[in-house]
Amino acid sequence: MRGSTGDPVLRAAYQACRRQTRRDPVEYALIQLVPAVLRPACCALWAAANAVDDLADDPDATARERAARVEAWTVALTRDLATGKSTDPVRYALVDTAVRWRLDLTGLRGALELVRDDTAGRRFTDWAGWRAWGRGTLLPWFEQMRDLFGRAGIPVALRLDSQDAYEQFLDGVRLTDILTDLAADLAQGDLLLPLEALAHHPGAEQDLLDRRWSEQVAALIPHLTATARRWTTQPQLTRGMHPGPATVIDTMAALLRAQLDAIDRAGPKLLRTAPRPHLLTGVRILAPARLRAALAWKLTPLITPGPRRAVLPHSDITPRPIPAARTRYRKPPPHPEGLTPPRIPADRMPGHVAVIMDGNGRWAQERGLPRHEGHLAGIRTLRDTVHGALEIGLPHLTLYAFSTENWRRDTEEVGRILSAMRDELDADPYRDLDVRLRWSGRPERLPGDLVEALRRQEHATRTRSALTLTFCINYGGRDEITRAAASLIRAAQAGHITPDLLSERDVAAHLPHPDLPDVDLLWRTGGERRTSNFLPWQATYAELHFTDLHWPDADRRHLWQAVIAYSRRQRRHGATPPADSPPAGTTPAAGQKDAPGRCIDATD
Repeated sequence: MRGSTGDPVLRAAYQACRRQTRRDPVEYALIQLVPAVLRPACCALWAAANAVDDLADDPDATARERAARVEAWTVALTRDLATGKSTDPVRYALVDTAVRWRLDLTGLRGALELVRDDTAGRRFTDWAGWRAWGRGTLLPWFEQMRDLFGRAGIPVALRLDSQDAYEQFLDGVRLTDILTDLAADLAQGDLLLPLEALAHHPGAEQDLLDRRWSEQVAALIPHLTATARRWTTQPQLTRGMHPGPATVIDTMAALLRAQLDAIDRAGPKLLRTAPRPHLLTGVRILAPARLRAALAWKLTPLITPGPRRAVLPHSDITPRPIPAARTRYRKPPPHPEGLTPPRIPADRMPGHVAVIMDGNGRWAQERGLPRHEGHLAGIRTLRDTVHGALEIGLPHLTLYAFSTENWRRDTEEVGRILSAMRDELDADPYRDLDVRLRWSGRPERLPGDLVEALRRQEHATRTRSALTLTFCINYGGRDEITRAAASLIRAAQAGHITPDLLSERDVAAHLPHPDLPDVDLLWRTGGERRTSNFLPWQATYAELHFTDLHWPDADRRHLWQAVIAYSRRQRRHGATPPADSPPAGTTPAAGQKDAPGRCIDATD
């Protein structure tokens, strides 16, 4: 192992990691495609991931014992990072890798927490929850690999329009892994497939839990493998990427699809043992990949780390300790007038509120100010609204910040708006709050620094869970549906879907953000009574709430009033309500006045 031969204990630690990764032929084969100087670090990272998974999956331990062991491993890693050494060989190699390559391991905390919590068993209602879990466990480790390549002078930058493809590719990795390990998971009573997928095949869930191959199971498995193939087929992911990492990713995708073929061939044996592709299949994939990778690395100058230096606590090259727990998030600041949030029954709380923040320019003009001053004032309202959403426990808040039609505005105003957005992201006002930031929209035409800031915040907050705050920037609803249609056409041409059997679920699955839930309440300020191309697919059954005040005049109270109005509605979705089911009511917070507005039932 380069750079570690002077320490026999460290050399033995890296060798232990190499043996660990060899247990998975695919994983080991992919590591052999990276430059030799990076292979020890890759082995250390993936051996650490495997070691934690092994602790969580130990069949001879109770769930409580497995959780305690994962937690102890994580706590020990925090201690080892501070000292630069470890008595555990895998952790020692991981710490050395982090120090030598200057990797920041703090992003792994969320993944380790998820693995620890997995010991109690997991069930997923829908694909959205499944994706959040899967990406939470995989994405941090893949991001460490990207950072490692970057430290070696090999940029693994994604095209600005490839982030969604990247995350969907990881979904395919996770689904393939689950199907491969189905027998082992079922032996422990675990079924890591969402009920949403199982519901299309009545009886399949119980048959799987009983490890019984049935017609329902035989129909379910090809459906899941087809889904995984679609997710792992992302040609745009490596377009424009350095040929070295592109070869690794393309080879990984080919090996995953070969594994899915083996799953399809397994039949009833799938419930008894993990299937493997034919040896010749692997050779056909890996032989040309090794040649392409070798040529790519031969032409690439690499940055190699020098001898490991002594590490002092809190020195610049020491990774920050992994945060101890998620309790680090603080509560949002209270309302300036001391008003408390309303008490809203959980069954009357909307799951997703979308807001059209209208009236910024008019607010400024009425006060004799330049229009861009209204947008700056609107940012203050935005912050207070986010605080109010956290206070009432709203899970999803989506904001229409800049539409594809807004490019028609004055060039100076557009520039001011986009600059204000970038400055707000750089200020990071929600850094201490449990808020996950997401972005929906096209990167084209947006300034590169704004796109970079959006991606950076998405990555930094990806493990947070209390509120998902989605900014729609350079977004258009018709454009979103058009992109989904194009994706469906490509899927049909590839044979992944049958046009005559196309369903609403298929369309939703091909939207840029398929896990964005349906909108329950759409609120627009500024006095206009239209939805303006905002989330047309997701807001089909949304309750509509319009207020005359301009956005800068609003604050969290108006969000609360919109939610209260929603909670008093009786949502029918076309059905006739029972005669004895009056709409529920809610009591406003003490000292709180009603905001002017009305709630319109789109189904009336």
